[in-house]
Amino acid sequence: MDKKVYELDGRPALKDSLIFGLQHVVAMFVGNIAPVIIVCNALKLPIEVQIKLIQCAMFVAGVATLFQLYPIGPIGSKLPIVMGTSFTFVPTAIAIGTKYGFSAIMGACFVSGIIIAFLGIFLKSFRKYFSPIVIGTVVLSIGLSLLPVGMNYFAGGQGASDFGSFSNLFLGFIVLVVVLYFSMFRKDATSSAAILIGILAGYIVAFFMGKLDISQIVSASWISIPIPFDFGITFHIDAIISMLIVFAISAMETIGNSSAIALNGLNREITDKELSGAVVADAVGSSFAAIFGVLPNSAFGQNVSIISMTKVVNRFSIATGAGILILGGLFPKVGSLIAIMPSSVLGGAAIIMFAMIVIAGINMITIEPLNNRNSMIVAVALGLGFGVGMVPGALDVFPQWFKMVFGSSGVANAGIIAFILNIVLPKEEKEDVNLLEEKVS
Repeated sequence: MDKKVYELDGRPALKDSLIFGLQHVVAMFVGNIAPVIIVCNALKLPIEVQIKLIQCAMFVAGVATLFQLYPIGPIGSKLPIVMGTSFTFVPTAIAIGTKYGFSAIMGACFVSGIIIAFLGIFLKSFRKYFSPIVIGTVVLSIGLSLLPVGMNYFAGGQGASDFGSFSNLFLGFIVLVVVLYFSMFRKDATSSAAILIGILAGYIVAFFMGKLDISQIVSASWISIPIPFDFGITFHIDAIISMLIVFAISAMETIGNSSAIALNGLNREITDKELSGAVVADAVGSSFAAIFGVLPNSAFGQNVSIISMTKVVNRFSIATGAGILILGGLFPKVGSLIAIMPSSVLGGAAIIMFAMIVIAGINMITIEPLNNRNSMIVAVALGLGFGVGMVPGALDVFPQWFKMVFGSSGVANAGIIAFILNIVLPKEEKEDVNLLEEKVS
């Protein structure tokens, strides 16, 4: 193995780079297209549109990853960050799409991305306010908000005529068991591809159960170039405000993931320039995604885990993975193969992925001691902020624009409340003493 794969700017042999690049693609592939499928199904978009959007999601993820790897001015961190379609935006996207249509989602994402990109340039000024308690609460809220989605798909997809049937539950359970086996009982390279292997097993079982309609694959074209603005773009102020809040939340995730890459992969703290570049690239990549009808992109946590385990931080190796994604986005038959995935197959994998987001949030929160102050921040943010998102009817006395902003996403609410409380609530005396001791030492 070429040792240059462990160097940030080394140029290892192409064969070695392809191995590690493909490994990153395998790890993020399902997570990259799952939000597209979820939103398309929620808005009841035709399968032909789903195929195109899956194609665009792969193409955009590859380009957005290159933004991070090879900076252009303030855009990009020059860190081995892998970008992909973010689950964070799913609840808000569905709410906006239900009210205004799919084009309104793209309009809100495009404008919000530009605004956050501008603010990201000045991130150094308010970096201190994004503590692990705040970021962890956001990540925990994201996971909690997606658990019902995963369970609905596990049972066959909400609204399906056979929802909750034995066949659907059996299929989802098969995928779940396969993922568990390869994750926990295999120590070779297959453990990193457990999600993908589980879904492949689900496809095989679904085929013999008669749950796959391969006619869509046959009818799909071999090559197609993603077309800008092919899915429309419209602008609504309440949708933009709502999406802008979630963009700020997503920026917190990017701060956490990019910081983890620097700490675990490069054995140092992330610099202000790298952190700002990561957030700006995240936002610019998301505006670019909206042009092609794709939900915003964000740094993928599962790829952070791979870097932490392998210590392969080489940018060129990650770039080969980005190239694979771009090529995959040019072949619609790949998208159609994914689009015919039975809901239960996706559910068997999603129920683990979403629950792992919850675990990641808990781990982040517990970086700091859960004293009375920090416990109160998490409790109020989840209880009031996330609670309102789960019961939007509680805001019926407020104007429609207010309900659209604060009643559509418990994630955004929880993040805002945690952010404000982290600034307002006084630190406990013990924390002040510890900080003083650290300065003295």
